[in-house]
Formats: sequence, structure tokens, C-alpha cells
Amino acid sequence: MALTIPGYVTMNCGVRKSARLSLPEKVRVTGPVNMADRNRAVANQRMTGSNARWKWTTDYNRRSIAETAMYRVKQLFGGSLTLRDYDGQVAEAMALVRALNKMTKAGMPESVRIA
Repeated sequence: MALTIPGYVTMNCGVRKSARLSLPEKVRVTGPVNMADRNRAVANQRMTGSNARWKWTTDYNRRSIAETAMYRVKQLFGGSLTLRDYDGQVAEAMALVRALNKMTKAGMPESVRIA
């Protein structure tokens, strides 16, 4: 097939260029990044018999408390914010947290010392 367009005739379009196909080497899949924490926890549990030290060294307790608090907020108030702009969302989140704290305080028993 002859090319009749002048711009393509000068570009040697008909010349076949030698090209090699280069495929990436197979990468060994190691699993998700968060699996490392679990692997350390399992290894620590096998060595010591419990996860107490691992939980203490990784602040697992604080993370668990934060996750539980976020679960409560989402269950009570829904999983999304209704306002569109960022400042409004921050104010809405603060109002939700304030309401949750009031509900938590209302449900706490009052301790009185008996002498």
C-alpha cells in the first residue's frame, strides 16, 4: 500500500522497526502491609502465651478504644456527614462528638462514697 500523503512519505513509515517485548519479572506477593502487625502478634503470642505485651508495646488498647468510639458515632448518627464544605464537616463532627459525650455522661452511674 503506497502512502500518498506527503508528510508521511518522508518519515519512513514503511520501514519495519525491530522491537523487543520486555515483560516485568514476576514479583513475589507478600500480602497486605497490615499483615505484618498480625504476624508479629501471632509470633509474640506463641513465645509468651498471651498478647498482653504486644498490646502494651503497640498501643493496641488505644487503637481499639478509638475504633470502638468511631463505631458508636457511626451507629448512632449515621456513617456520613451531610455538609459539603470542609469547615462545616469539622463543625458537624464536633457537634456529633459533643452529643455522644453528653449521652455517655448521662448513662454513667454516679459514685458516692459510703462511710
